[in-house]
Amino acid sequence: MPERESKTIARNRKAFHDYFIEDTYEAGIELTGTEVSSLRENNCQLTDCYVLIRNGEAWLHGVHIAPYSHGNIFNVDSDRPRRLLMHKHEIVQLYERVRERGFALVPVSMYFNRRNRVKVQVGVARGKKEFDKRATLAERDAKRTVERAMKERGRG
Repeated sequence: MPERESKTIARNRKAFHDYFIEDTYEAGIELTGTEVSSLRENNCQLTDCYVLIRNGEAWLHGVHIAPYSHGNIFNVDSDRPRRLLMHKHEIVQLYERVRERGFALVPVSMYFNRRNRVKVQVGVARGKKEFDKRATLAERDAKRTVERAMKERGRG
């Protein structure tokens, strides 16, 4: 059987704009059946969400998974906190990094892996200043201009 690639459900593009992503970790997520069905319909928003570590557990706050269209009474609250499934030593590592000044845990993307399990990629992030954001935008514009010039030159 051919290897199945992971299917991206949602990406947190705002996280790359607001933070420098230092390191990433993969985590499972505890969901109900109707939430998984809703994710198969790509009903998820990762903007303005974050990860907190409480009592040795990682919790995902602020993620919005829309109610499943055929879910009736089995639908749960769409903005409830969801537990992330990680190894204990990874949670301890993340907790130590977050205690440092200026670091935060933000979800970068949510996807189905090869075994059809929902996974969340959590980034250890350091906040950007306003001038860093402007520099990133200027760098992206310059890169786009160079690519456009190379494309025109190739047509020549």
